[in-house]
Amino acid sequence: MNYIHVTLHKALSQAVGDGLIQRNAAQVKAPRPEKPEISPLSPEQARKLIATANETGARYAALYVLALHTGMRVGELLGLQWGDVDLDAGSAGATPTLQVRRTLSETRTGPKFELPKSGKGRSIKLSRKAVEALRSHRARQNGEKLRLGSLWQANGLASPSVTGTTTSGTNLLGRYFRPLLKRADLPPIRLHDLRHTCATILLMAGKHPKYVQELLGHASISITLDTYSHVIEGMDGGLGDAMDEAL
Repeated sequence: MNYIHVTLHKALSQAVGDGLIQRNAAQVKAPRPEKPEISPLSPEQARKLIATANETGARYAALYVLALHTGMRVGELLGLQWGDVDLDAGSAGATPTLQVRRTLSETRTGPKFELPKSGKGRSIKLSRKAVEALRSHRARQNGEKLRLGSLWQANGLASPSVTGTTTSGTNLLGRYFRPLLKRADLPPIRLHDLRHTCATILLMAGKHPKYVQELLGHASISITLDTYSHVIEGMDGGLGDAMDEAL
């Protein structure tokens, strides 16, 4: 809706400047876009999702683990390449990390790799379970490469299609994620809600919003605070007791 308003405003302003019309009817304020309602899973539901994915051998089980443990956007997950992941750092005493360098977008002309939404990448320290999921997934993918042989298209993607090409987000949602939710008896959430689940769990655990902002790749902390204000508001219990104790 805002895109339409901006386009009309520009076109009509040009028409006023050319003397074709006397007044720009699009001078009225643009309607405020409604924020999409977020539907994060509870920690228990998130565990059930991953358990069901592992039990059924879900092809994108590692992607769901990453979404929950890192809060990465769907496009970032689908654009992730193995060269962006350092799973062997743990053997040297360092923390395994993941670099968010690109996002996969679906355009009219086909899939396209672009910079992350913030315009810059970020580094994410991986949890133990995320590392385990990625190692298991890499081993499975290596097996697929051997079976397909020359039919495999080597693009270095961590979560490709069955032939190594880019995965469609729409296909991932309809063919894989929604059936998994149904099998796990979970509500029909969006894939993006796994990102919200990650943020909600961290904030409810008392992690500072600034760290959550950096993990999610929000351009500013105000976006994080605005998006998850309902969670942060629920963390105010005991403020009066804390002041009484301190003073």
